[in-house]
Amino acid sequence: MSATATTDESNRPLVGIFFILLGMVAISANDMLVKYLSDGYPLHQIVFIRSGIGIAISLALVQFEGGWAILKTRRPGLHILRGLLIVVANLCFFMALAVMPLAEATAIFFVAPLFITLLSIPLLGEPVGPRRLIACVVGFAGVLVMLRPSAAGEGPGLLVSLLPVLAALCYALFQIMTRRLGGLSKASAMAVYLQGVFMAVSLAFFAVAGDGRFAEGVDNRSLVFLFRAWTWPTADDWLLFAALGIASGVIAYALSQAYRSASAATVAPFEYVALPLAGLWGFLIFGEIPDLRALAGIALILGAGLYVLARERARDRPRRDARPIRR
Repeated sequence: MSATATTDESNRPLVGIFFILLGMVAISANDMLVKYLSDGYPLHQIVFIRSGIGIAISLALVQFEGGWAILKTRRPGLHILRGLLIVVANLCFFMALAVMPLAEATAIFFVAPLFITLLSIPLLGEPVGPRRLIACVVGFAGVLVMLRPSAAGEGPGLLVSLLPVLAALCYALFQIMTRRLGGLSKASAMAVYLQGVFMAVSLAFFAVAGDGRFAEGVDNRSLVFLFRAWTWPTADDWLLFAALGIASGVIAYALSQAYRSASAATVAPFEYVALPLAGLWGFLIFGEIPDLRALAGIALILGAGLYVLARERARDRPRRDARPIRR
């Protein structure tokens, strides 16, 4: 791929914004469906079925974007590592969803932009000013506000409440790698790699724990969700699994396309659309209403994240105007 082609594909802000909004709608539906199904099926079965449908969609998109040849990559190891990061992020977040309110788990997950800011110092060598560092402190303070009941022995428990934080850390690393690899692979090919890693990890879980023996005598709902025995879905649930698979295919393609079409500073703020959507699903489907403590924590995380992304956008604009993006 020529430098000019890479630059053109990396400077399409409207395309990036469209795909990130599409991805956030799909993610909110995906999270709601996973939480809804978490009482009857193990997490690795849900992930396997949704990824099996998702990879079929992604392979169809591969044909549209250039055929089987685009699946070739010079960096298979990095794609596998990227896939494992998002697998860990998803598993941690979904385990939390089985126990936590949807809006609260989603809000805690949105410390990911703060992690991206902090990780950009050692991984990308980028300078981070004091105002963004203070915003990061404010955002993590919001996490502490939301974790306080769990730390005091109330709610789902501290370890479960920390799962979205670990998910956010893995997601931040995933996005940094997405930007690095975006100029070298088509979005559909990157989606196939992701779905393939999801299926491989799910099959490994099935081989080790598919009979449910590790869930016997366990009281922790998150662990039961992870290790419960596989169950053949009912006819009605197959429709939900189909919707979950479609959402998975849309997510994998849309996120890859968004971050390879525009800079993270342009795209990332629109990820926060997922937060009100999570609150809406939580209220409509599960009857969840955040209390004042949760709302205060959400406000701190939301404000800090948006401020950091605004500063990133301000820093990114003169660099884009001055020279083409390099890979």
